[in-house]
Amino acid sequence: MKSPVHRCRDVEQSRGQAWARTTLFQTEHRIPISKDVITSSSASAMWFIKDACGIICALITWLLVLYAEFVVLFVMLLPSKNLTYSIVNGSLFNALAFLALASHLRAMCTDPGAVPKGNATKEYIESLQLKPGQVVYKCPKCCSIKPDRAHHCSVCKRCIRKMDHHCPWVNNCVGENNQKYFVLFTMYIALVSLHALFMVVFHFLYCFEDDWTKCSSFSPPATVILLILLCFEGLLFLIFTSVMFGTQVHSICTDETGIEQLKKEERRWAKKTKWMNLRAVFGHPFSLLWFSPFSTPDHGKAETYQYVV
Repeated sequence: MKSPVHRCRDVEQSRGQAWARTTLFQTEHRIPISKDVITSSSASAMWFIKDACGIICALITWLLVLYAEFVVLFVMLLPSKNLTYSIVNGSLFNALAFLALASHLRAMCTDPGAVPKGNATKEYIESLQLKPGQVVYKCPKCCSIKPDRAHHCSVCKRCIRKMDHHCPWVNNCVGENNQKYFVLFTMYIALVSLHALFMVVFHFLYCFEDDWTKCSSFSPPATVILLILLCFEGLLFLIFTSVMFGTQVHSICTDETGIEQLKKEERRWAKKTKWMNLRAVFGHPFSLLWFSPFSTPDHGKAETYQYVV
């Protein structure tokens, strides 16, 4: 069986020269195509990238959150004599950690906006009913008709609509369909890291004032090591995720993906307000569902994409 790339080349070779002159090499025109035409058939199915590096990074992310959970509960909160302090901080920390992991899972297992693979066939292109002079752009790597603002990911091996970047920590591309979950993941990780740092500082002060043997169920050396490691982890993740959260919000507000900024691509799409761009990613209208990883945003089914050369 031939690969999509070979089939794509065969289609190109089998085209008549007259059809090629009238369809491929005329002056460029934008062709509005319904979003449903280019929606991947796997959009509603389970999405998972089988990349060893990405899977390892995703597992490390979960293990680090579970380590923080262990230190917070068994080193700081359960040995505490203040029941109210333990309940309030334990509930808050666990809620943030749960939302962070849920956002991570949604960002990892949601189709980021993959274009159907191998659809750049002569029959399919003819079904688009292109007029003389209108052109389409085909990706030579996955043999798909490539809409405007889509880029090919070498890890996912697919063209992704509004691809921002490929993140190994979520083992997926950040694109049109899962950018909300990635933003929520970075936000909740930053919040849970900040909360953990506050509790570590407070616990250190408490142990300095009291007997170290009474402020933790572990030995003093083990307690210090566990707290220092959590402090280092929290500080590192707080800085990293805060920067990522800021860059993502900036990209959303300016309606320009990371790849588009890096390549300094010419802006070919209509300029919208920052509020409209935020609603396009998180949903219409503003509500608490914006902060929920279990709510699927409406990206605008009536939106159209442009196939350009």
